[in-house]
Amino acid sequence: MFLENTINHSKQSGWMEVICGSMFSGKTEELIRRLRRAEMAGQNVEIFKPKIDTRYHEEEVVSHNLNRIRSTPVESSNEILLLGSTCDVVGIDEAQFFDEGIVEVANKLANNGVRVVVAGLDMDFLGRPFGAMPNLMATAEYVTKVHAICKKTGNLANYSMRTTNSKNLVELGETESYEAVSRRVFADQVLNKNVEE
Repeated sequence: MFLENTINHSKQSGWMEVICGSMFSGKTEELIRRLRRAEMAGQNVEIFKPKIDTRYHEEEVVSHNLNRIRSTPVESSNEILLLGSTCDVVGIDEAQFFDEGIVEVANKLANNGVRVVVAGLDMDFLGRPFGAMPNLMATAEYVTKVHAICKKTGNLANYSMRTTNSKNLVELGETESYEAVSRRVFADQVLNKNVEE
């Protein structure tokens, strides 16, 4: 379990936390939980999301179980640096959809004393590292990997299996387009299928 940084308050500096995992694993739920705690502590908090993510709401980050928090939709990572530089805590949802500059932005904010909390998919629908997430995970002080439960096996679900025929890297969707599955199911239904084709 993640514990907020409580060491050496007299020389407080920024840091980065990454919450990653498959779809339906609770990434956004955990992001909202951490940001709400910061708000309750009286900290200046701002959350950003990519403008393309309009699944539940255009200006709110919303978890699959419909918890929500106000957010600022942005086109590029540079906007986060401009708008978040005066905050105590910056949240970033769906980081895999941002440009590669998100890594530099998150690190600059942390280097300037901001607590940066990032959530995103660590793998795409083919099981490959997704966007800037590997670099964010490598440079973060704290990485929390959350899991869904595979409905087919009852095991931990680590993969986001696409259930449509689309080959596009980015396809926004929910349960109608994706299912969280275990390694065994993903290997049987995605990896072995791609080998056969």
